[in-house]
Amino acid sequence: METIVSIKPLLATLIPAISVILILLSSKSPNLREAWSFIAAITTFLIVVSMLPFVMSGGIIEYTAFTILPGIEFKLRVDGLGVFFALIASFLWIIATAYSIGYMRAEKEKSQTRYFSCFAIAICSAIGVAFGANLFVLYIFYEVLSVTTYPLVAHHEDDAAFAGGHKYVVYLVGLAKTALLAAIVITYMTTGTLDFKVGGIYNTGMPAFLVTISYICFIAGFAKSGLMPFHNWLPGAMVAPTPVSALLHAVAVVKVGVFSVVRVLTCVYGYEVMDFFNLGIPTAIFASITITLASIIALTKNDLKARLAYSTISQLAYIIFGVALMSSSGALGGILHIGNHAVSKITLFFCAGSIYVASHIKKIDQLDGIATKMPFTMAAFTIGSLSMIGVPGVAGFTSKWFWTMGTMEVESVGLLMVLLASTVLNAAYFLPIIYRAYFKPAPVGDPHFDKIKEAPPFVVVPLTITAVLTVFFGIYPHFFISIIEAFLVGVV
Repeated sequence: METIVSIKPLLATLIPAISVILILLSSKSPNLREAWSFIAAITTFLIVVSMLPFVMSGGIIEYTAFTILPGIEFKLRVDGLGVFFALIASFLWIIATAYSIGYMRAEKEKSQTRYFSCFAIAICSAIGVAFGANLFVLYIFYEVLSVTTYPLVAHHEDDAAFAGGHKYVVYLVGLAKTALLAAIVITYMTTGTLDFKVGGIYNTGMPAFLVTISYICFIAGFAKSGLMPFHNWLPGAMVAPTPVSALLHAVAVVKVGVFSVVRVLTCVYGYEVMDFFNLGIPTAIFASITITLASIIALTKNDLKARLAYSTISQLAYIIFGVALMSSSGALGGILHIGNHAVSKITLFFCAGSIYVASHIKKIDQLDGIATKMPFTMAAFTIGSLSMIGVPGVAGFTSKWFWTMGTMEVESVGLLMVLLASTVLNAAYFLPIIYRAYFKPAPVGDPHFDKIKEAPPFVVVPLTITAVLTVFFGIYPHFFISIIEAFLVGVV
């Protein structure tokens, strides 16, 4: 495995941060302010793309900025897992910027400069987590993300927004400064390093108690992953504007959570250690509880964003479920779903925002016949929903195919039954929305409904693009798979 030194990982991380300064300086010129967001997003994406060929060939790219203490460096490292996540985050930043312009202007939202600035810092943090070469760097960017996304959650500055923001900070920062920090300290004391290594830095000769305690602390500390009972911040954060919800659920925050868990499972513990200390299958069982309960709760929610929020909690648990199976297919499906879920769920939240912009409707029971007024939005919503269910031909199917294969590889009928039952639950909370929109009669003589039409192009075009991508990655998943397989060579 060839390793080269390049400044590209640092540039990909710094460009979103530099754009914050330019965005703030352009606060009185909205067009220029948003142009900086586009320029930074496209530049970051192109830098990440430029690293793809080398990484896909099995290479590693590293860059050490400085050393804090012996054995603790601010070091960036690009491998298949990191470049996959960075590729998703940087590309969706471009799409989300366009959508944000349409939504924020249509709703005449206040503090738009602050919004775009915090959005850029969130992407900077996500890229930093993706390319972190050790737990020290990952922790820094993980914490920066928690703090800088608070203004986005509390954007509306009313009682509900501040309550949601308070819960957001208490869960994410509180658990990061207790459980996560404890896990990092135990890891350094036990192994003598914080550097990630494919296959893990723990070994089977270490004390079982310390290995198990640190493992539990990592799972709890990464609360952004949304595993129950550390999930309640996520529905509370739905008070934010819809583009923020899309950021939280598809681009940055929750994806940073599950990515961090995957990184720790594969590069801090490794499958040999997880198998030896019996950590993998119990984690998959723990995740399966979240998958099932979150899906059941989603069924009870009439608020569209709330139903999507609990769907996200369930879908995130799938990712951890797949990797914790400790099988080649399960791991591939788990990591693959980071990308598949991103394009599908951002489509669904974009659609929820489009519906709100066009009609100010938030409740599912008010969506009767809305497909006649918003055909593009509801077609995209249908595609995103089918992907979450796992219907062949859309992105989510490939993830579920690999998870199913993974449960067979570990010969677990119980976990296979969880997958099948959860698929039925996915259908149960998504299909009624589609049925209402297409087959329920529209309100007759309702002047408000009669005025509904598609949202502005800056809203509709991005959700159309992500819907098309959801289909593309369902038909042609090989691009994502080839990136992930370059990483999994040393994992399974």
